[in-house]
Order: sequence, then structure tokens, then C-alpha cells
Amino acid sequence: MAKAAPHGANVPPKVIVKKVYIEGHGGHHGGAWKVAYADFVTAMMAFFLLLWLLGATDENKRKGIADYFAPTLIDSHSKGIGGSGPMGGESIMSNNKTGPQAAAARLASMGVSASRETQGPQSGFGKKGSVRSTPASRAEDAKSFEAMRRQVMAQIAGSAQLAKLASHVRFVRTEDGMRIDLVDSADYSMFAMGTTALDPRAAELIGLIAASIRATPNPIMIRGHTDSVPYGDPRAMNNWTLGTGRAEATRRRLALGGIPEGRFERIEGVADREPMIGDAPMDPRNRRVAITLLYRRGAFGS
Repeated sequence: MAKAAPHGANVPPKVIVKKVYIEGHGGHHGGAWKVAYADFVTAMMAFFLLLWLLGATDENKRKGIADYFAPTLIDSHSKGIGGSGPMGGESIMSNNKTGPQAAAARLASMGVSASRETQGPQSGFGKKGSVRSTPASRAEDAKSFEAMRRQVMAQIAGSAQLAKLASHVRFVRTEDGMRIDLVDSADYSMFAMGTTALDPRAAELIGLIAASIRATPNPIMIRGHTDSVPYGDPRAMNNWTLGTGRAEATRRRLALGGIPEGRFERIEGVADREPMIGDAPMDPRNRRVAITLLYRRGAFGS
């Protein structure tokens, strides 16, 4: 006979069953989807960045970007560099790894200069100044410069108008060639004061110089110099614009005298930065125009 339930009630006792589930291997792979998702988002970002670059750049820019990211590789088999072993065909004591039997030399074989027999004459070793002129051409130019100087001075002396300007013309041999200085003084100015208008006698003198150098092939450089007397309003006119304007006015007068345009190599205005009378920057002799006949250029290394 069954035992009576507690409290006198004839009810069977309750049975509670507790089930415990143990996860097998889920803990090792719970975050794998996050890594895959991050890779996917990164790939999509790179893809949209590529689309933006394609739409925002032209052909030249795209080529530049492609060249920047293009790897520079060396075909070791075709170049004969290294080998298939772990040390690239070299021993651990090798001095370099850049060529077949490179360990026999202290320098890499790729860094050795080619022999002089395979190069042109003085290839890469031209003497200083050889690009501008050769000794032979410089000597020839020096003779023509001297002949031009004598011719100009003789013509000035033979003209009653220009003879008064003889002291204003100076010939100076320089490293670049022959410089002809047309210099002002306290009594005479080649240009009207503060302007780029040539005095008639100065224009005639420059025309005489043009006729004397017309037959020569030498390039011409013109520089305009001023004194340091300031202007009232430097924004409207200053010594830089004045020097440059006077150099250009001289070029135009030489061109009218028959000098071809291709011979003018440089037109410069240097203001008062290179005074002839250094201790007196306001001296009128600092106002001048310098016409330089340059030495002819030579071939590099010749």
C-alpha cells in the first residue's frame, strides 16, 4: 500500500528532471563570420575607391597612378643574377648578391662603369664650359670681337656727332664674351630721364653697333642698369621696370639695325643691384646698358 502523501493528500510526489546541454566546438568558431564580414567590407571599400579614381581622373593621371603601384622586378634567370638555392647562388661570406660570381669582386657587377672603349670621347667627362664653347671657337670669337671693337671706335671717331660719345662707350672682355657698356654721365644720358626713350645720338650709336655685329653669329645678351635714385610711387614705376624697359628698347633698336630675332638670348633688367660705382649708388655712371656678344656654343665634350 502506497505511503500517504504529505499533509494527508493522496497525490503522487512531483519529479523534476534537469537537462544540461554541453556545447561541443562552437566556442572556437563563434567570431569567424566577423572576420569574413570585415574582409568583405574592406574589399567593397577598395572597389568603390577604384571606381571613384576611374571617374575622377583622366588617362594621364591614371597612367601615373598605375606606374606608381607597378612593381619593379628583375628577372634573375635572364640577367644571370643569383640562383635557385636559398642563398641565391652565393655563399654566406659573399660580399654581394648581384651577379654571376659577384663574390669575386668587392663591388657589385651592376655598379661597375662601362669601359671607356665602349663610350664616346669623354663621355660624361666633358671639361667645364665645353657645352658653351670650344677653345678654337673662343679664340676665333676673340679675334672677331677685337676687330669689331676697332671698327666701332673708328666709326665713332669719324663722326662729328658720335665723337662726343666716345667716352660713354666701353668694351670689356668677360668670361662670357665681349661686353659693350653704354654709360651715362652727369652731362649726358642715353635715355630721357626716367623713361625708356632713346636719345637720338644714342639710337644712332646703337645702330652703328648693330651694323658692326650684324655679320657675326654670336648670341646677344642685353642688361639694363640704373642708379639707386628712387621713384615717388614704386608701384607705378621703379628701377626694375626701368632697367628692363631700357634693355628692351636697346633690343628693338638693334633689331631695326638688322640683328635677327634668334640671336637675342637674354634680356634682363637688374635695376641698381650691380652698380659700376659701388660706393656711390646714386652716381649717374651707374645708369648704363650692357650689350654682350656671347661666345658661340660648342658640342658637349668637344
